[in-house]
Amino acid sequence: MITTVRFELDSFVVCLPRRASCYIPAVPIVTSRTEAGSGSRRVMIVAGEASGDRHAAALVDSMQRLAPETTFDFFGMTGERMRAAGVRSVVAGEDLAIVGLVEVGRALPRFLRVFAELKRAADAERPCVAILVDYPEFNLPLARALRKRGIPVVFYISPQLWAWRSYRVRRVRRDVSLLLTILPFEQAWYAARGYHQVEFIGHPLAGEVCATRTRAEFCRDHGLDASRPVVGLLPGSRRQEVARHLPLLFAAALELRRARADAQFVVALAKNRALAETEVALAESFGDDATLKSCVRIAHGETHDALAASDAAAVASGTATLEATLTNTPMVVVYQESAINWHTLGKLINVEHFALPNLIAGERIVTELIQHDFTPARLASELALLLDPARNDAMRARLRQTAARLGTSGASTRAAQAILKGLKEWHAG
Repeated sequence: MITTVRFELDSFVVCLPRRASCYIPAVPIVTSRTEAGSGSRRVMIVAGEASGDRHAAALVDSMQRLAPETTFDFFGMTGERMRAAGVRSVVAGEDLAIVGLVEVGRALPRFLRVFAELKRAADAERPCVAILVDYPEFNLPLARALRKRGIPVVFYISPQLWAWRSYRVRRVRRDVSLLLTILPFEQAWYAARGYHQVEFIGHPLAGEVCATRTRAEFCRDHGLDASRPVVGLLPGSRRQEVARHLPLLFAAALELRRARADAQFVVALAKNRALAETEVALAESFGDDATLKSCVRIAHGETHDALAASDAAAVASGTATLEATLTNTPMVVVYQESAINWHTLGKLINVEHFALPNLIAGERIVTELIQHDFTPARLASELALLLDPARNDAMRARLRQTAARLGTSGASTRAAQAILKGLKEWHAG
């Protein structure tokens, strides 16, 4: 069974793996219908969530731009952006972004059906390479199936084996021909465990996260007073996260207003979430108190601008913490799971920090309020500290240093270059 719990770690997941009697390095075999020297290549590409869909679409564009003499035929598991980039959809990946033990158990037949469809497509199409983007609890078993078919496998965005279940590095050595990592410490981690087919290509968000409006413009557009403190509230991008986090975030806003009556709040709602989800939570938290409601605004699909305009932010653990890092926004990282997921799986994580900014920095630079530590009173207290100018400036400086370690812009270009180089090697002769 595949089980997912979402903290900062992009894929904190449990899977009952099939045991293998031995492990051998991934050795690709030329089995594609397309001849190595021809100008046409069939490529399988698989992404299962919104972030993977975005990274995969950028990679497809980069490969086509860097190799204009080659006609690529991309196919696989797609999201909206991949389809817009011209990838043929064998299956749609939008419905497989599922969190939690019960939810995944119910969806298991769907996972198995999709897995079987992709294997059938690989048999029928015989791609010259398969590019698997993130989504490790689905893609690592798929890598095994594809390797058995003699298809070279590129894994783009390393599974976070350093966080938990590190023994899976044996599966990577066996099944993955090239691993592309986006965090600066991962290449050395794999090398220490005997796997060297790894390239650090920088984080896809590096150089891509920037505000489109000034703070004054954002505040004007959302009816906020730019001369007063603005606190960002980022509940996450998944339905369960929004439902679980928003009431706590709004309760913390009420607490903070007692200490800082001038504080204003903006909910940075992910583009894939409905406004109604926030409006319901707002009504339930504040009732008919028009004064309190008036200090909260909702920015839908404007995360970068909202973060850049915020003096401090409460950010649900996940990709948004990197966006806050790249906008140098002082933050408190929060997350709360269901009791069953936390008690069943939470103790399996073996990293010192949950938050990616802390993992990248190698030390605790932002406060983490996870599970029972995530209370309105504690969050309000931490946010109040971040509104102190000296503390605020100090954290911004540390975030700038951390952001610099993520590399420069152009991760998808570097990933495409590495894959095109690999194709020449795997299909030489």
